[in-house]
Amino acid sequence: MRGIWHAGVKCGRRAALAAARVAVVDSAGMDGTPEPLLAAEGLCVRYRGMPRPAAQDVSLALAPGECVGLVGGSGCGKSTVARALVGLETPSAGRVLWRGRDTAAFGRAERLDWRRGVQLVFQDPLGALNPRMRVGAAVEEALRVHRPAAYPAREARRARVAELFATVELPAETARRYPHELSGGQRQRVCIARALAVEPRVLVADEPVSALDVAVQAQLLRTLRRLLDATGLAMLFVSHDLAVVRCLCSRALVMEAGRIVEEGSVGALFSAPRTACARALLDAVPRFAAAAGANRGVSRA
Repeated sequence: MRGIWHAGVKCGRRAALAAARVAVVDSAGMDGTPEPLLAAEGLCVRYRGMPRPAAQDVSLALAPGECVGLVGGSGCGKSTVARALVGLETPSAGRVLWRGRDTAAFGRAERLDWRRGVQLVFQDPLGALNPRMRVGAAVEEALRVHRPAAYPAREARRARVAELFATVELPAETARRYPHELSGGQRQRVCIARALAVEPRVLVADEPVSALDVAVQAQLLRTLRRLLDATGLAMLFVSHDLAVVRCLCSRALVMEAGRIVEEGSVGALFSAPRTACARALLDAVPRFAAAAGANRGVSRA
C-alpha cells in the first residue's frame, strides 16, 4: 500500500449525517447522555530510556459530534496521547476504548473497525504524503483499500476523489499534482480529503494548522468547522494554541508533564483558568485589540 502513509476524516453526505444522528440516539445512556465513541482510561505510555512516562494516567472521552481540544506546551505528551488513541502507540498501562470496548481485546475485524473509525491527521502533511504519488492517486488508494465494495470501479473512485476535493475546497485539477507542487495548506487539505474517504466517526487532528501562516490557518479552521457542522463528526483537536482551540472546540483538556491538569469548557478556561499551565498558555494568546489601543495611544501622544 504505497500511498496510504496516512488517512483520516469523514465526508458530509446527508446519509452520513443521518447515520451519525441515529448513532447518537442509539448510544445514549439511561440519562440521555451519549456514550463516548472514543475514550482513554488511566492511559500511560512510557518510552524506553525516558525518565518519566510521556503520558501518565490520562483519562478522556469523546462523544458523538463533540469537538474537544487537547492543549499544552511542547513535550507535554499531547501527540503521544493522540497516537495511542489511534493505535500507533501501545499503552504501558490503562485502556483505550472504542465504542465502550477495550481495544487491547480486539480481534482482526474489530481492530479494523476501530482503525477505520478513528483517523489521525498529522502535523506535517508533506511527511504524511507519498512524494512519488499524485495526490489524487493517494486519496483514490484509500477508497480502493478501505471502501472497495462502495467504489469497485476506477471511474467511481475518481469521481469520489473529485467530490472529496470539493468538500475541502480544492479544485479538481489538484488531483494531478504531486505533494511538493502544493502549498502547506493545500497539502493539509489533501490529507483531510484522504481521511474523509475512509468515512470515520472520529478525527484526531494533531496540530494540523501549526505549520501554516495565520491566513491559511483561518481558512483551514473554517473548513473544519463547516465539516463538523455538516457531518456530525467528532474530533479531538490537539494544539498548543488556545486561540485556535477556541475557534473549534466547546471543551478543552490541558496537559502538563504527561498528565491532564485541567478540564472544562473553553469559555471557563479563558475566563478563569485554574492552573499555572493554563494561565501560561492563555498569556501566550495575542491580544491584538489591546495592542492596537496602545498603539493609538502612542500616536495621539
